[in-house]
Amino acid sequence: MLGVITPKVRCQGMPDPILTPSKAPIDTALVAIVAPRAQAAAKITEAWDKGEAVLVLDPAAPESARAELLAQLAPTHIDDGTGRRNLPDGKPIAAGTAAVVVTSGTSATPKGVELTTAGLNAIGAGFTQALTVTEADRPLLCLPLHHVSGLAVLARARFSHSEVIVHPKFDLARVSRAPEEQGATIVSLVPTMLSRLLDAKAPLNKFRFVITGGAPLTESLRARAERQRVAVVDAYGLSETWGGCALNGRPLPGIEIRITQENRPDNTGEILVRGAPVMRQYRNDTAASERAFVTDPETGHFWLHTKDVGTFDPEGRLVVIDRLGDFVISGGVNVSPSAVEGALIEHPEVLDIAVGGRPDDHWGQQVVAYVVPRQKKRPPTLEDLQNFARRRLSAAQIPRDLVVCTEIPRTAGGKILRRQLAPHPNPHDL
Repeated sequence: MLGVITPKVRCQGMPDPILTPSKAPIDTALVAIVAPRAQAAAKITEAWDKGEAVLVLDPAAPESARAELLAQLAPTHIDDGTGRRNLPDGKPIAAGTAAVVVTSGTSATPKGVELTTAGLNAIGAGFTQALTVTEADRPLLCLPLHHVSGLAVLARARFSHSEVIVHPKFDLARVSRAPEEQGATIVSLVPTMLSRLLDAKAPLNKFRFVITGGAPLTESLRARAERQRVAVVDAYGLSETWGGCALNGRPLPGIEIRITQENRPDNTGEILVRGAPVMRQYRNDTAASERAFVTDPETGHFWLHTKDVGTFDPEGRLVVIDRLGDFVISGGVNVSPSAVEGALIEHPEVLDIAVGGRPDDHWGQQVVAYVVPRQKKRPPTLEDLQNFARRRLSAAQIPRDLVVCTEIPRTAGGKILRRQLAPHPNPHDL
């Protein structure tokens, strides 16, 4: 089923979010929503119209996984498509909260991120201004609503009063036809979706904008899109920032980004963010909430640790390099997996790739490439990859081992689950 969501009312402004545990005197309901995408989108809009917060859960997840999240995050109600009912152990949430979003869990146990209505308004205003969005635009939602990338599509459209076209799942043919058949003008995708659509020669140039996020957009993928006259906007952000808080390296209005350079000889460092879209806290996890922020001793401002490494280019644009914990340290050199992946994905026999590290007695770690070949029976060899890499990468970045696999483990948002990469590579994994 395809759906169209038309917001009834525009969200009213709220003060900046509280970055420490809330002391708001009034609480509101937190409604867990477990339903197919179009139905869930309607229920989210209904809850927001009532001033309630939503917790969207994956309807395809195992029942045991959903039960764990319900116990951990304690919503007050649940609506599973058969009706809404109270949950006896639920706890209300601070007024001004729009959503609790479950993190992807790529590097730790999933947590519940409390996102505010003020943040919703801020990203809505930022995207509306940056992309000149009007009520005439029709954003296409083909991403999961239980991830911030999908939920933010609804949030931004709520601010701009744009109708949202809801697809029940990502479908190459339907997305390709959406501009002509449904009048879709903007679509949000993860890079793997964009790559598949480009491979299929989809007429993405008929969208006013194609917004990418959830995972790094490589320069080569952007170049491919631009050669097909696709207007690509690379959004950087986290679950903790209502998704994209910077577009093409420029922060949205009201967002500040800082690079810490402690113990780093170059101009890279951890990316810190502050502003209205930043989360209030992790629900029911005071310790994690305290660790997530650092206080500027001079101003007293709270800054969110992103755990991403980045820098600013000569024009002042943010360049995201990788996750802090993902670097492979080989021979004392910090190797960015994303940089290696961005180079090797251009190999004509590579369909998908992930890069990880394996312990090595001499080098500390070895760079290992996990490759999904375009032709299952004719995968590239390690020597092929190394020869290809030598023309594009430094010596430390060249893979020392190859794992041929059938798929790369990713979240629904497109991020590589590096902790699920095979620890003992087997070149005959196929």
